[in-house]
Amino acid sequence: MPTLVDRRDKHDAKFEDKKDKTDIPLQESNHPDAYFAEEVKGWHGYVEWEKYPEKRKKAAEILTQYKFAEEPEFQLQPIPDTNPRLEGVRWKQYHAALGPTLKDVPAESWEIVKEEKAEDMIHVLDFPYNGEPPRDRLVQTTLTRNEDHFVRNHGGIPTCSEEDYFLEIGGMVNNPKRLTMKDLKNEDLFPRQSNIVTLQCSGTRRIEQINEYPGDGDELINAPWGEGAIGTARWTGVSLKKVIKYCGGLKEGAKHIELMGVDTYFKKGHLYNYVVSVPWRKVRSHEVILAWEMNGKPIPKIHGHPLRAVVFGYIGARSVKWLGRIDAIAEPSNAPVQKKEYLYYTPQTGKHNATYSSGFSIQDMPVSSAIMGPVEKSVIVHDGSIKMNGWAYSGGGHWPERVEVSVDGGNVWYETPYEQLSEKYYYAWRTWAIDVPCDAEGWIELVCRCWDNALNTQPTFIRSAWNWDLHVTSSCHRVKVYSVNKTKPATIKRLKALEEKGLSLLPITKPLPIDLEGDDDYDLQMQQRKGRDPEE
Repeated sequence: MPTLVDRRDKHDAKFEDKKDKTDIPLQESNHPDAYFAEEVKGWHGYVEWEKYPEKRKKAAEILTQYKFAEEPEFQLQPIPDTNPRLEGVRWKQYHAALGPTLKDVPAESWEIVKEEKAEDMIHVLDFPYNGEPPRDRLVQTTLTRNEDHFVRNHGGIPTCSEEDYFLEIGGMVNNPKRLTMKDLKNEDLFPRQSNIVTLQCSGTRRIEQINEYPGDGDELINAPWGEGAIGTARWTGVSLKKVIKYCGGLKEGAKHIELMGVDTYFKKGHLYNYVVSVPWRKVRSHEVILAWEMNGKPIPKIHGHPLRAVVFGYIGARSVKWLGRIDAIAEPSNAPVQKKEYLYYTPQTGKHNATYSSGFSIQDMPVSSAIMGPVEKSVIVHDGSIKMNGWAYSGGGHWPERVEVSVDGGNVWYETPYEQLSEKYYYAWRTWAIDVPCDAEGWIELVCRCWDNALNTQPTFIRSAWNWDLHVTSSCHRVKVYSVNKTKPATIKRLKALEEKGLSLLPITKPLPIDLEGDDDYDLQMQQRKGRDPEE
């Protein structure tokens, strides 16, 4: 992981004049007040902000005394061809500025990435960590390997042992309680619930919006995700409804359940813990579980160990990791992630006029799909049909019924055979594959779209789904490839000539080192074509 160099003036007097800010980058704070204790025994990396407004104010004042890195430009300029794609320098600096309990969180989080994720993960953002797996491996199985499951973090990765862990249930419940992992796993109190559920980041396929129509450019909120910010697992735990019932149920007027993760979240110079809410109607339907297992194994640290929420069919941002507290409340949470993030604007709303109230909150995920093979700008040599595969998903309790593909940009559609669609689940994706007929050669546009059980399908073009925050790229997925059809006589002849001379067709843009045609063949063709010029 890249190292930040400390260039700050070491004088404490530097902090006396708030107009005179220290330079960046910084590696650790020398501010005399930059110490914020960890909150709970057993938790590492958990600093409580929600309960202590004065502490939050103090931290914000410290941040005002530094100059931090600017947001990187990755939309109007090419995304770096590196892995990680983006580093998240300013997020590391925010942590460093706040003293010893937070300064090492970025480095410690990166070590957990190396320990728990596949070596060939695509690191979209170094810190806070955002990563997706290689696209070819993602759809090989219905259940995503834990090592390959995408990660979308908003802060560092706090850690806690099961023995030290407890969960507080409060707010507008009749009997607030503190539950240990032993309590939650006691089947005499709470029956187990296990479901196959797909989680999807609202940034999935965002790179397509960025390439066509750039939008807001926060490297964390608007990270340049590809098609892999989605994954499916069997999650095991207890229904949150059962836990609320154990706490005596809700008081009159309680309509929402607020979930707090203990990770630290920065928003416009202020600090928070990660807090969102879901409607009680979602919990009441047993569509929110408190999970401690992922695919039959303890949830990895990077995915929320020891306990996380899994909210079926909703945007992944509601499935809070590292749960510390759950409160019943009357209205949707006022926390910034709920109130100010994950909003869907109209296409005419942007930097010039966007307000938090003008976007609606993204909850149920819409019908969507993606082509995972072939990949963009690949050369496909085939015998009249092209192999395509991918995933299809619809949230909100819907499921994919049909996947259709096209090789001509969406004029003629072919239905994926039902035998090549994976099993149906109420809350999960379906993977698909098809050998689709293709006569054309040269550049073609492959397209896929999904129909769900409610007859919802996808917008035709990216422009139809564009929004300023670049969320939910639900339009038909389009991939341009170069078709080489081996059933064509001229193509057979050219490929044979290349093979005889030990030459490759790739890269397609490299000129051939041989003549395209012999003189005798040229003369014969010109005679048959009646020459290049008209008779009169």
